Amino acid sequence: MRFFIEISYFGKNYHGWQIQENASSVQEEIDNALSLILKQKIKTLGSGRTDSGVHALSQVAHFDYDRPVDKSFLYKVNSFLSNDISVNSIKQVRGNASARFDAITREYIYKIHSIKSPFKNNRSLFYPKKINLKLINKACHILLEHKDFKTFSKVKTDVNNYICAINKSQFKKEGDNYIFSISSNRFLRGMVRAIMGTFFQINEGKISVDSLNDIILKKDRKFAGPSAPPQGLYLSKVIYDQDIYL
Repeated sequence: MRFFIEISYFGKNYHGWQIQENASSVQEEIDNALSLILKQKIKTLGSGRTDSGVHALSQVAHFDYDRPVDKSFLYKVNSFLSNDISVNSIKQVRGNASARFDAITREYIYKIHSIKSPFKNNRSLFYPKKINLKLINKACHILLEHKDFKTFSKVKTDVNNYICAINKSQFKKEGDNYIFSISSNRFLRGMVRAIMGTFFQINEGKISVDSLNDIILKKDRKFAGPSAPPQGLYLSKVIYDQDIYL
């Protein structure tokens, strides 16, 4: 049997989602907790990687287990997880369903606060400069006109292509806070932070918004802005066709 679990985590204390040697990861904590609860070795596959320090409101992962889980599963698994991680739901899916390859839409948000607050440390980026919403949303619209985002990808990556179908890109003000939302069928490694860092440079006049089109077409990471800090970034949603659920 195959199951999808929905997970939330505060990423500050982890070196990203994916298991790696000599570093703590969210996936490792999840796999260890599941293995203890289900009394067999469990290995999950997530919908995608998140970098060190990045958070998730809704990460999805799948795992295989040979019988149904009981009603106390969520209580039990969460009792073995740190306070930084929660498993929010579990659903049985088709045996060949993949949390990674069957995702049709992924959404990220980037949170910014313009007034210093100790309660938002490591959960949002403090950016005291005035943000030109009209200018940044012009940059957001330019993203929608492109498909190849190699310019915003980490240099050392194992992907075969850099094509992403971005269907949403917008920047909103909510009180003293700002939220950048972006959704696509897939994202490249470091892509959202590179876009956000480029937007900051556009806002500060270091890059012209009119040059963004050419920067994307150059397909070279060195022409984009530096990566924005990780603490403002959240994987917020992963969407699947409903027919994968049993």
